[in-house]
Amino acid sequence: MKKALVTGAAGFLGSHLCDKLLANNIAVIGLDNLITGSMSNISHLQENPNFRFIKHDVCQFIDIVDDLDYILHFASPASPIDYLKIPIQTLKVGALGTHNALGLARAKNARILVASTSEIYGDPLVHPQTEDYFGNVNTIGPRGVYDEAKRYLESITMAYHRFHDVDTRIIRIFNTYGPRMRLNDGRVIPAFMGQALRGEDLTVFGDGSQTRSFCFVEDEIEGIYRLLLSDYHLPVNIGNPDEISILDFAKEIIKLTGTDKQIVFKPLPKNDPLQRKPDITTAKQILGWTPRIERAAGMKITYDYFKSLSVEELNKLKHRDFSSFKA
Repeated sequence: MKKALVTGAAGFLGSHLCDKLLANNIAVIGLDNLITGSMSNISHLQENPNFRFIKHDVCQFIDIVDDLDYILHFASPASPIDYLKIPIQTLKVGALGTHNALGLARAKNARILVASTSEIYGDPLVHPQTEDYFGNVNTIGPRGVYDEAKRYLESITMAYHRFHDVDTRIIRIFNTYGPRMRLNDGRVIPAFMGQALRGEDLTVFGDGSQTRSFCFVEDEIEGIYRLLLSDYHLPVNIGNPDEISILDFAKEIIKLTGTDKQIVFKPLPKNDPLQRKPDITTAKQILGWTPRIERAAGMKITYDYFKSLSVEELNKLKHRDFSSFKA
């Protein structure tokens, strides 16, 4: 049986990735320091004999005695509230964490797939965004810590590929949603759904004309898996190009949830991208991948997940406390 190491295994995407690998007869070692991940995301895997969890910070040396076929580096804060509260940890996991993961891949002669992001495009001046677009990023802005961490991740990954001949893959993940998202992580989908379920008005920042493209997690994970098994080492966009304005999306959530509350407007955060839409031509041509699940169906599944949360979880408005984690 082949074996994979997944960093960020207790996170939203990482936990779904563990499920996918195990379902395809690949044993998994999951690493996470639980700064933003949660053991509840992988509790269903604890009795699986092909899964093992290690609590570990990937910014420290990764000591794994097992042979490894694959390494999937998904450890990173991923919501704006997270990386604005823990900016140094965000930069370190993109730099030191990626360095350690690549070093392990070299030592184990393992294929490594690293998780980059559409945020490397910044506030794009090209629309939709193709992989050959270099981006428009404010390197010293508050959001720059995440953007630049991921841009560095891509650079050092290509350096290891070229200089050390490490077998690498780079995925650029666009907005993804689905079960196991943290309700209070600040991203628009859990924010809207949480507000609707609590009977609050829905908050739209700016005038709501900014756009996003939302990909259901099952589709995203399938794209990641196909890239892992491919022989393509350059970056690949994986996301759903079905673009919608945030204002129209808020109206969709109101219709889905049946809430009688209103939309309220607040100032747009600094450097918040005004448009985001992937060009997935490469994914179609190289991986034979396109998203299958329409937004209405995916949002219904996600809404049902949030509805299943306890009253205590639903009303937990305070963001996660990071004070115990060293910068």
